[in-house]
Amino acid sequence: MEVTIGGRTVRLTNLDKIFWPSLGLTKGDLVRYYGDVAAVLVPYIQGRAMVMKRYPNGITGKMFFMKRTPTPRPEWLVQCCIRHGSGNEIDFPVIDDEAALLWVINLGCIDLNPWYSTCDDVHKPDVLHFDLDPTPGATFVDVRRAALLVRDGLTGLGMPCVAKTSGSRGVHVYVPIVRGPDQKEVWTFAKRFAISMAKLEPGLLTSEYRVAHRPAKHVLVDYNQNAWGRTLASVYSVRPTERATVSTPVTWDELAAGVAIEDFDLTNVAERVKAVGDLWEPVRATRGRFDLRTVL
Repeated sequence: MEVTIGGRTVRLTNLDKIFWPSLGLTKGDLVRYYGDVAAVLVPYIQGRAMVMKRYPNGITGKMFFMKRTPTPRPEWLVQCCIRHGSGNEIDFPVIDDEAALLWVINLGCIDLNPWYSTCDDVHKPDVLHFDLDPTPGATFVDVRRAALLVRDGLTGLGMPCVAKTSGSRGVHVYVPIVRGPDQKEVWTFAKRFAISMAKLEPGLLTSEYRVAHRPAKHVLVDYNQNAWGRTLASVYSVRPTERATVSTPVTWDELAAGVAIEDFDLTNVAERVKAVGDLWEPVRATRGRFDLRTVL
């Protein structure tokens, strides 16, 4: 079928294809979800290069990464040309509106993985973040405790922060920052902070990036995702999990009260947004951003 949004026409295909066999959810259900949350999602990914993870046959099929915008593509689709260290230049797709969003989802992308910086300067991110990921033997209870400790550490430095479930196993904690420091400076601070947190709470937290050396029953404060070219699933992204869970903003009170990854999925997040609003708004607000240069 074809849909026209804002004067732009998008062809949608194979909408009846099953993407979640155990749930009976289809590609059409995925497209419908993204259309329902487009108004709150697009502002966080527009102007940014998008790395595509394509699941053309759903979560049980083969997945492959794609950076370069495939052809054929709409004439109106914005692209972001990024030169890599190898000298290779890659034209990434940019999702600036709902039409572009649905075009990318129609390629079989389940989650969205945008760059941390906008295309006008891909070396200067406007967020600092930590991916809190459980090591073997750790539970989501441990992850929630870790998130609250990271919050306390950040706010102790005067840094405002918000949280979202990863939609997979962990929690993402984001700090909106004033653009200025380059990606390496942001990564360096994140590493220093993660190491300090692990020293303060060695029984729960680890900053050990080498998998073989990570202690069991701990939560990794992953700073390395701040490196240039790395990406995390965006806010409101559906994840390729058995439950079709969604990376969803949560309040600190909800984390403290025992919220779970499985509480938020493709079938209920749009209604949650209608009920509680966009809890991720501080990440794109102009005011209230932290100037990281004061702690570098």
